[in-house]
Amino acid sequence: MAARDFFDHTNPDGDGPGERVTATGYQWSTYGENIAKGQATAAEVMEGWMNSPGHRANILNCDFREIGIGLHTSGGPYWTQVFGAR
Repeated sequence: MAARDFFDHTNPDGDGPGERVTATGYQWSTYGENIAKGQATAAEVMEGWMNSPGHRANILNCDFREIGIGLHTSGGPYWTQVFGAR
């Protein structure tokens, strides 16, 4: 997102989280994505996600078995959680 200057679940090419997860070679049966921008600390971003019904649902979804987490500090910061199960 930072490298391409966008903040959205869908990138400028029209690819959503499912396409990006698949492109990594991860063979998923289900996935979810949380993104945030601008929060200075992990505590702030987690508070925001837990106060958002959709983000909270991803975090608490017992179907997810694996998680990838990313943080890019320049120009944001940008925060990403990607949840999945094979």
